[in-house]
Amino acid sequence: MNDDLMHLGLIDEDEILLDEAALALALLDHAGTDLAPYDDVLEAIDIRLAAVAGGSTAAPEQAAALATVLAEEFGFVGDAETYDDPANADLIRVIDRRRGLPVSLAILYVAAARRLGWVANVLDVPGHVLVLIGEEAAPVVIDPFRGGIPVDRDQLVALVAAMDPSPAAVRHIAAMPNRAVLVRLLLNQATRAEQGGKGRRALELYGRMTMMAPGYGHAWWERARLELVDGDVPAARHSLAAMLEITRDPQLRERVSAMLDALGTGSA
Repeated sequence: MNDDLMHLGLIDEDEILLDEAALALALLDHAGTDLAPYDDVLEAIDIRLAAVAGGSTAAPEQAAALATVLAEEFGFVGDAETYDDPANADLIRVIDRRRGLPVSLAILYVAAARRLGWVANVLDVPGHVLVLIGEEAAPVVIDPFRGGIPVDRDQLVALVAAMDPSPAAVRHIAAMPNRAVLVRLLLNQATRAEQGGKGRRALELYGRMTMMAPGYGHAWWERARLELVDGDVPAARHSLAAMLEITRDPQLRERVSAMLDALGTGSA
């Protein structure tokens, strides 16, 4: 299964199919599970979406069709009651339960839209994830966690301000690259695992991140930190060295180099 992770780490961003990649990541925790029924659900969503949308090219109609099919017909909504349940970031369990986190639901919305040739992106908002449908000139923002309801500009500003009141915060909202979306999915699981005292599980998840997205420096840092907690100094050195190769920020490079020097001295 590590081959799947390495494949994700090697292919171009545009080659990543978000829902298929997320299912492959989930399969790592469900060895032997037949993905055919889950692929059938994704195909059924595509068929219904094409039928409901009627070939529409307008973003508002596309957004409405996504909400109708995914939320109303298939029942995918946010899990507000057990938000921190790890199942909410596991696409196999999300499809089983029809419940999930904003990012896992956004993956389903965006992947379905893209298969019909629509312009769709996962939108990174402080403390939340939304979906952007349509071209930049007249896009529509929807919230998959709340049944795909539209989010207008005032609501978006209020949502951002609730997490970050600085005036510049709104300008930092951006569409997420595909790998960043998958990292966000795993990061939700890793954070909750460590909060629950499952450091080994968190380390495993950061390891998956570094294989799937080797250019993501934060995952290497967290992996090294947990490897040190686990007492594996050589592994931590390797992770920090990998981070040093991809890091261009001078201050961060200095920090990583200092840590490597300290580990070298400490292991002598």
